[in-house]
Amino acid sequence: MVTRDGRLSKMKKSRRSFIKTSGLALGTLSFSNASSWSSILVPQQPKSLGVALVGLGYYSRDLLAPALQRTRHCKLTGIVTGSPQKIPVWQRRYGIKDQNVYNYQNISDIANNPDIDVIYIVLPTGLHAEYAIKAAETGKHVWCEKPMARTEAECESIIEACAKNKVKLSIGYRMQHEPNTQRIIGWAGTKPYGKILNLTSKAAYLDSRTNHWKLKEEMGGGAIYDMGVYPINALRYASGMEPTKVVKAKHETTRPAIYKEVDETTYFTLEFPGGVIGEGATSFGEFWNELRVNGENGWYELKPFQSYSGIKGTTSDGKSLNQNIPNQQAKQMDDDALAIIDKKRILVPGEEGLRDIRIVQAIKESAVSGQSILI
Repeated sequence: MVTRDGRLSKMKKSRRSFIKTSGLALGTLSFSNASSWSSILVPQQPKSLGVALVGLGYYSRDLLAPALQRTRHCKLTGIVTGSPQKIPVWQRRYGIKDQNVYNYQNISDIANNPDIDVIYIVLPTGLHAEYAIKAAETGKHVWCEKPMARTEAECESIIEACAKNKVKLSIGYRMQHEPNTQRIIGWAGTKPYGKILNLTSKAAYLDSRTNHWKLKEEMGGGAIYDMGVYPINALRYASGMEPTKVVKAKHETTRPAIYKEVDETTYFTLEFPGGVIGEGATSFGEFWNELRVNGENGWYELKPFQSYSGIKGTTSDGKSLNQNIPNQQAKQMDDDALAIIDKKRILVPGEEGLRDIRIVQAIKESAVSGQSILI
């Protein structure tokens, strides 16, 4: 899930008018549910990286910031926002220094700030490329929420900017850091239930909003981007293969007055090497959350497979998949921080996000044309 920094119109207005603010009086606002998320604090280790969150909407506010209080190898040291009224709230709760508060015009100044090692992009998808590139140009490492960007070209531009500036790039696919998911990924190689015959993955929730950036094409809205990358990524990691073709795809909506520009529901069929078929579906109008793999000698599934907690599943021979972790976002960020500190491979690099967006574009093309599309 990628939630963002308020309505786009307000954000743009703030970005035009807001300059870096310091010395603001402390406000009286509070975070909903934040205390429950950060109730278990983990002492920071000697080697820890300072993280600046770009965009202070729901996902940063209620999930990433509290999770950073539970990490061992990174810490929240900075913020970038177009909403000055949020600044005193964040400073009061997380002790963020005045000099570590930025807006969208002066984000490049982070280059001179030793308190910040990583810039985490948590904005509407349509803004990811612009600000991930700006982040890379500061010489700081870049973490970018999923979906990576709107197009292959945008994804490639982010990868190139990070390579040029010699910084690491990670995409926020938290599920690949989750232990039950990692077991499924391992089984793609070991095949304990025989050759994989076919797979199914579906991710959806009911979104009742009628005026949100996820309804805007130019901002990367639509179910296929927001939720669709979950089943796409799952079909890829559960099979251990890359699809060669979108066999068919279809967009549907039961609310055409709301979903004028983007898809409400999308169904798609992917073909993998050896004729393995992956069926996928995503929606803003349904409740779906499952991944199932059928093999020659049995099956296994996760249901739910992409919730913030409670990932669990079973197998045809009665095995349970229910290894829980305290906080998925904390695990993701600690893994990525350690990769930077130890100079090791990033678990989910930019190329992973690029592959999914390439498939998203092929699905959209197939849904419009009614034809199969080679990937």
